[in-house]
Amino acid sequence: MTEVKEKLRIDKYLWSIRLFKTRSQAADACDNGKVKLQGNSVKASRAVNVGEAYEVKTEARKWGIQITGLLYTRVPYTEAIKFYKDVTPAEELDLVKFQATSFNTGKRLSKVGRPTKKQNRDIQGFMGDGN
Repeated sequence: MTEVKEKLRIDKYLWSIRLFKTRSQAADACDNGKVKLQGNSVKASRAVNVGEAYEVKTEARKWGIQITGLLYTRVPYTEAIKFYKDVTPAEELDLVKFQATSFNTGKRLSKVGRPTKKQNRDIQGFMGDGN
């Protein structure tokens, strides 16, 4: 007896192969037109089939994926990569490499922004406001 599984939604598939951290983020991406099949936006409820190629835009990069297998549950990354093939164009990958070199650590640059406590004391002393 063969077991027939239910249809697999695109938002659940993108979540299970770990392109999105949550399923609701995957559904929002579909609703906002960031998931496309042959240039057309797809709804989150669209059923996926083996062999289809999708363009997915995440916060980090733009993906081109081709489905090689259906994955119904979230699995570790090492297993998840077996269920899709990355067909991202080379020019998109070059853009990602370029952006990675200009990574911002979040630290403030020296002498930019608000003055430090010492600089404040010096300014107040210069202006005559200090005691």
